[in-house]
Amino acid sequence: MRYSGFESLLEKAKSMGRAKVAVAAAADLEVLEAIKLAESEGLITPVLIGDEDVIKQLASKIELNLEKTNLIHEPDPIQAAHKAVDAVVDGQADFLMKGLINSSDFLRAVLRSERGLRTGRLLSHLAAFQVPGYTRLLFVTDGGMNIAPDLGQKKEILENSLLYLKGIGMDLVNVIVLAANEMVNSKMPATIDAKALEDMNRKGEFTNAVVEGPLALDGAVSAVALKHKGISSQINGNVDLFLVPSIEVGNVLGKSLVYFGGATMAGIILGAQVPIVLTSRNDTPRSKLMALTMAALSRRGELS
Repeated sequence: MRYSGFESLLEKAKSMGRAKVAVAAAADLEVLEAIKLAESEGLITPVLIGDEDVIKQLASKIELNLEKTNLIHEPDPIQAAHKAVDAVVDGQADFLMKGLINSSDFLRAVLRSERGLRTGRLLSHLAAFQVPGYTRLLFVTDGGMNIAPDLGQKKEILENSLLYLKGIGMDLVNVIVLAANEMVNSKMPATIDAKALEDMNRKGEFTNAVVEGPLALDGAVSAVALKHKGISSQINGNVDLFLVPSIEVGNVLGKSLVYFGGATMAGIILGAQVPIVLTSRNDTPRSKLMALTMAALSRRGELS
C-alpha cells in the first residue's frame, strides 16, 4: 500500500476514530489553531495541559470550543510536559504534541528514567512531502533531529522509519540512501555508509524494504537519469523514503521541496513509545494538521 497524498493519510486516520493527543504547554495560539482544525476534521480529541486562563483566552480568540475538552491547569511549562507524558503513560492519550516549551525541556520529560517513554531506540525525525507532480507521498529522514549520524545511528534512523511506515500499511518501502554520486569513495563517508546499508538489506536486516545506495538525487527519482548513467536499479525512480547523510542535507532538501517545488510538508519524531508532534511556527495550518494525522495513524503499541 502507498499513499497518493495527505488526504489519503487523513481519511485512513479518521477511519480509525479520534486519537487522543496530550499537548504540553498548550497556551500557544498556533498550536491551538492546529488543534481546532484537527478536532473539526474528526481526527483528534485533545488533552490540553498548561495555563488554564491563557488557554481559555486564546481559545476564545479563535472560537475553539473547550466545553468537552480535558483541560489540565499547569502554568509551569516543564511540569506541563511531565503531565503530558503522564497522560500517555496512564493511557489517557495516544500521542504527544509540543506547545510553548523549549524542545530540550520537552524531550527530557519524554525520556525521563521513571514513567517515561523510552524504547532504547534513537529518536529521529520523519518528514512527509506531498510534491506536485509526484504520484505518492515522499518521506525523508532525518532532516530534523540527528545532526551527523554514524552508520549505526543511520541504521536506527532507517529502522524507526520502516517500523512507522509498516505500521501505517506500507508493506514494502523503496529506500534510497542519498549521496552526491553513485561511486563509493573513501573521501566521501556518506557513500561508504550508503553501500553498507545496502549490503545490510541484501543480508535481510531490513525486512520490509528495498534499500539502494549510494545514489544521487537525479537517479533516485528518474528512471531516465538511471538509464543515462548506466545504473541498474530495482527501485528505478519510484522512491518512497530518502535516508539523508546529515541534517543539513535533509533540511535543504525539505525546504527546497517546499519553497521551490510547492510541496506540503509534515513531520513527526519517532523512537519513543508514541509519536511526537513538534510543529514550527513557519508551518502552515495544513502542515500542522498533517503532522497530527501522521501521529494519529500510528498509535500506542505500534511503534515499540
